Amino acid sequence: MADEVELKLEIANEDAATFEASGLLANSAKKVRQISTYFDTPEHDVANAGFSLRIRRSGKKRVQTIKADGASAAGLFMRSEWERAAENGSPVLDDTTPLRALLGDKADSIAPAFEVEIDRQTWNIDEGGAAIELVLDRGEVVAGQRRSQVCEIELELKSGDPAALFAFARRIAAVVPVRLGVLSKAERGYALAGAAPTRMMAEPVVLACDATAAQAFGQIVQSCIRQFRLNESLLLASRDAGALHQARVALRRLRSAFSIFTPMIGDAGAELRAELRWLASELGQARDLDVLLKRAEPGPLYDRIAAMREATYDAVCEILASARARRLPFDVTEWAATADWSGKAGGSHDGNAPARDFATKALDRFRRKVKREGRYLADIDDEARHEARKSAKKMRYATEFFQGLFEHKTEKRRHKRFVKALEALQDQLGALNDLATAPDVLKRLGVAEAPGAANLLAHGKKGKLLDAAVDAHEDFIDTKRFW
Repeated sequence: MADEVELKLEIANEDAATFEASGLLANSAKKVRQISTYFDTPEHDVANAGFSLRIRRSGKKRVQTIKADGASAAGLFMRSEWERAAENGSPVLDDTTPLRALLGDKADSIAPAFEVEIDRQTWNIDEGGAAIELVLDRGEVVAGQRRSQVCEIELELKSGDPAALFAFARRIAAVVPVRLGVLSKAERGYALAGAAPTRMMAEPVVLACDATAAQAFGQIVQSCIRQFRLNESLLLASRDAGALHQARVALRRLRSAFSIFTPMIGDAGAELRAELRWLASELGQARDLDVLLKRAEPGPLYDRIAAMREATYDAVCEILASARARRLPFDVTEWAATADWSGKAGGSHDGNAPARDFATKALDRFRRKVKREGRYLADIDDEARHEARKSAKKMRYATEFFQGLFEHKTEKRRHKRFVKALEALQDQLGALNDLATAPDVLKRLGVAEAPGAANLLAHGKKGKLLDAAVDAHEDFIDTKRFW
């Protein structure tokens, strides 16, 4: 068993030749044709257990590989793998890997699920004393009658500092446009074999019970980047409103993570926070138009908003294609992967301290804030209620980020009740915010005076919403903490 540290970059097929001719690759490449068959049960029990199983053919050589992908997130992949020679095209599952024990009798139903056909070129790179293996893969994933093109660069650290991976990746990005890769080839295959997704919700953050605060922060950041990149790709491909919304959710989760971990990171990453705020704002107008379009009835106003939406999505796609936007996920990933939070390097909290201790203090801090800011909901102004709503949202993200650190039976039961109460409060504060901001949104978009515009406003009587919000806040405060 061995651990990999690998950085993945997506590159357009037409740019691959430019990359090869750039002068970055001093040595000649080793070339090989690879055909990898991935295996699973009909119910995808291997993937559901957090593993992939393949047999790869290169010439006459066959190698069986099992990878544990549960620890991988965005861009920087760290995982365990088991390799053995394969005598034929059938996998061997025995007690040298965890799959037989995990699957039990289901292991007997394993069969081919999809194939990955790749032309691979490999170079050995010396970057600042670090040994890096660079691989350029071009080919396709085949699942039944469905096919998907693959063109990507993988940088695997053989020895040395992981920062060298990012340094060399920046040299590549200076030559050709690249995006941070977050999908393994196995994930590409499973996506092709199943129903095509239109949006990607946030995946659970799996934190080890003995994780440090710094390790937890790194995993949370990478989880948010992964969600953003998955939805960014779907958005660029389909212009789906759900994908844009989830891309914005990912950016909000990421910005909330920065706030939650401020006691550890201090003011570090201020420029990244500003860039995240910029990108979220650029996506915001498109989201406003999607909401209005959903409320509008067919007619001239609907057509006007639909035309505005198309033009705004054109602008969004242009922004996402810019070097500034493409660089941002990479910058955040590098920063989170290479920063040192030991001692009090960033803030007052030691990053080497247990994540559970940090989580307890953070959850206490945000609970006090929501309690304080929501104390007089019926009397404060709209702006103050909006601040209470933002604090409640950060509290909600914190409960999701840290959920895995509180796995005792009582903690899990209380977590469920706590989240339910928090969601109810968020719903009421969200309705009040819509009521307060909808007229300004219509004015900003220039449709406030259009016939039928009144139907686009958020509806509800403010008095009733305030009463409901006050009740929800009281229920939230009365709900027992799960930490």
